[in-house]
Amino acid sequence: MLFRKREYISGTSLSKLAWKKLLQNKIGIGSMIFILLIVFISILGYLITPDPTPLANAQALELAALKPGTDVNILQLAQNKTYKRKNFINRMLFGQLRNYDALSYSNYRFEADQIITDEYTQDSIGDLQKHSYLLANVYDAILPDSYSYNESKQTVSYLTVDSVLKNRTIAELQNLIINEKLKRKIFILGSDRYGRDYLSRLMIGARVSLSVGFISVSIALIIGILLGSLAGFFRSWVDHLIVWLINVVWSIPTLLLVIAITFALGRGFWQVFIAVGLTMWVEVARIVRGQILTIREKEFVEAGRALGFTNFRIIFNHILPNIMSPIIVISAANFASAILIEAGLSFLGIGVQPPMPSWGTMIKENYAYIILDSAYLAILPGIAIMLMVLAFMLLGNSLREALDVRIKSKNE
Repeated sequence: MLFRKREYISGTSLSKLAWKKLLQNKIGIGSMIFILLIVFISILGYLITPDPTPLANAQALELAALKPGTDVNILQLAQNKTYKRKNFINRMLFGQLRNYDALSYSNYRFEADQIITDEYTQDSIGDLQKHSYLLANVYDAILPDSYSYNESKQTVSYLTVDSVLKNRTIAELQNLIINEKLKRKIFILGSDRYGRDYLSRLMIGARVSLSVGFISVSIALIIGILLGSLAGFFRSWVDHLIVWLINVVWSIPTLLLVIAITFALGRGFWQVFIAVGLTMWVEVARIVRGQILTIREKEFVEAGRALGFTNFRIIFNHILPNIMSPIIVISAANFASAILIEAGLSFLGIGVQPPMPSWGTMIKENYAYIILDSAYLAILPGIAIMLMVLAFMLLGNSLREALDVRIKSKNE
């Protein structure tokens, strides 16, 4: 007796099929991993940047335009005021002000109750300027007229700003300073013309690009989906009015419209979000309108009307979930466009304002170095913009292929 295996056809949702196709696309997965890595870096922010100060804006003019990989000796000199240490979330989002002044030096030595440092210089021309600091001043901020040095006993006595009397030997203070106050800082990507750590500026600048993309795309989706749904579903004069508005906005060059809105709202961080978002809704509205026009006469829409569902329930609960695929694809493309527009506005000086780090602003500040021996200062943020835009465009193409149910995978 022959037995024949029965073949079962297991139902699989379209979302699972789309995810399966996307996983088979190596370019799409690589782009997604790259984007997620940048998102991870942006979220952690100041917790992982070499310069954790707000906006990565710790300036030191003597360290201007350092080459990548340069290491510098730093003396941490206590300040007269202290800043309360922020909690984890605040430090991650906004950074932490330093309780010390970072002073660069080339050499140091101890003399009695002082430390003598030779100033840091990038060349060896001329004599190095020397600076002297009290050992107690390096380790603690002391009150005026509260310091005394006993040369015979080799001890110091002083009153700190928190009114705690301390008596320490010179040897103890020297060991504390060597172990806790003398540091070595490596500028992995060098420094800009203001002596700020360039890697930190690049990492925090990614936040601006991702924020502009996310918020601008969100604004565009809200406006575009709303107007496109109204035009496609209700037709009649509502459709004519919205289509006329779309054509008017569409006829104005995008960059020109963004610049006009920016001038009207003012220059700044949040103004860029609104300006870019108000110019990107047109594509979303056109796509949503076209998709709804092809679906509004389907049987399930007629069934919803017969059951007495409201128009808005039919649109948002039944029609929109069926047209999300093209919306997701256009959102990825708009994300890339928003990054480019923000970089262009910042380069022109009407976008994000200094000292907030932005890739476009960094190119503007350092483009003069292209003809010098530090061209990387302008090239690195340009490469970052290119990679981000390319990653979103490739991801958008991969999503279009994965979400298109007419494209069958090789295994099907």
